[in-house]
Amino acid sequence: MKKLRMRFTRLPIKWQMTLWSAFMLFVLFTVYNAVQYIGINQWMSSREVESVRKTMGELQSYFTEKSDILDASQIVRSRHFIQSINQKNQLIRILDGEGKPVLTVLTALPEDWVVPRPVTKVELESVWHQEEHLLVLRAPVVSEKFRGTIEIVSNLETFDELEGVITLVMILGGIGGILLSGLGGLLLASRLLRPVQCITETMRRIQRNGLQERVPFYDNKDEISALAHVFNEMMDQLETSFRKQKQFVEDASHELRTPIAIISGHLSMLNRWGKHDPVLVDESLSASLEELERLKGLVQELLELTRAENASPDGAIELFDLGETIAQIVKNVSVVHPEFEISTDVDALKGVQIRLVPNHIKQILLILLDNAVKYSTERNKIHVSAVLVEDRMLRIAIRDYGMGIPKEEVEHVFDRFYRVDKARSRKRGGSGLGLSIAKRLVEKYHGDIRLKSEENQGTTVTVQLPFSR
Repeated sequence: MKKLRMRFTRLPIKWQMTLWSAFMLFVLFTVYNAVQYIGINQWMSSREVESVRKTMGELQSYFTEKSDILDASQIVRSRHFIQSINQKNQLIRILDGEGKPVLTVLTALPEDWVVPRPVTKVELESVWHQEEHLLVLRAPVVSEKFRGTIEIVSNLETFDELEGVITLVMILGGIGGILLSGLGGLLLASRLLRPVQCITETMRRIQRNGLQERVPFYDNKDEISALAHVFNEMMDQLETSFRKQKQFVEDASHELRTPIAIISGHLSMLNRWGKHDPVLVDESLSASLEELERLKGLVQELLELTRAENASPDGAIELFDLGETIAQIVKNVSVVHPEFEISTDVDALKGVQIRLVPNHIKQILLILLDNAVKYSTERNKIHVSAVLVEDRMLRIAIRDYGMGIPKEEVEHVFDRFYRVDKARSRKRGGSGLGLSIAKRLVEKYHGDIRLKSEENQGTTVTVQLPFSR
């Protein structure tokens, strides 16, 4: 049994569904047919018994009316009446007290099929003569001059034939039902599994052709279409993730290659012929240290980006006054860059507390202020403002009046390692990771960050975050 179950579970789901549906229909059909067969059999049997009892009742009534003159000769003279009530394939026999036949009336039923037997009470029995099924009803008949037994023997040939026909019809119907259920189960299983097979084929094509393959989607508002939709969404996310990961590796490799190449070049030059030239040694060491600092900064930003992507908004959360935090950050930046005029308009944040990890909001604001400082040109002016836009959201805007960003570049500025002007950005110390880190930190708190810019007019970065009063 265990081996059979294991073999069954190894079958394809389509054939398992087909066999299960055929088996369940077979069980249901068998139970239904069994109940129906028993019901029909009982009904037909009761009708046969009722017919025989009716004949017996007519005979008993007839003999009761003649009980004062009823004897063996009177019974013989009753042949005509008995013949009139006798049914097809039925035998009526009147026995005397010793069980000897006085009168026998029969229709196509041999007399010797049933041995005569006198009784003292009504008896009903079912007997077989070879292949013939007989129903025998016996009842005593008593008068002043006669004491005997009435025997009625009915051949159930018609009953048996009808029973056989019904059985054959049920068997053929059962076989047909099983075949139809198997075919229906196969068609149903094929239809239900077609989307799953489609997903399987799509996954095979993905293995061969890449992540751009998708499952054909038809919105039928059912579970299968929902499965295809979720699969396609998952593949979109996976493709985007792989593309970003590939781009990240390429950009990181490119960014790391430059300082490493510079350091390697200077060290190779010193190793070949510059060891004894103090001027060349100083120049190479200064350049190498500068690139090393740049390399350290880049690695640090990569670590910060990783932390931002993996940061949990539930860890070390505090409820603090955001207005005071912004004022302190602006003051610190003003000390480092005294040549900049940084104005604030954050009165809307009075009495407003925000639930964040303090270092995260500081890191976001420092990144935005640092970018504003780096990409300012002639007007060293930065404006920080804050407003409440909804009952549970606040908006912080940082505006500079610097070089601005071309319109076609704005949508890419939050991508990792993306720089609008790579040459100028590298000179200014940019790696293209700051806005990516800020974006991921903001999104961790279900916020939003946007950038609006115009060339040679300046840039405004807007951060929207949830808050509580």
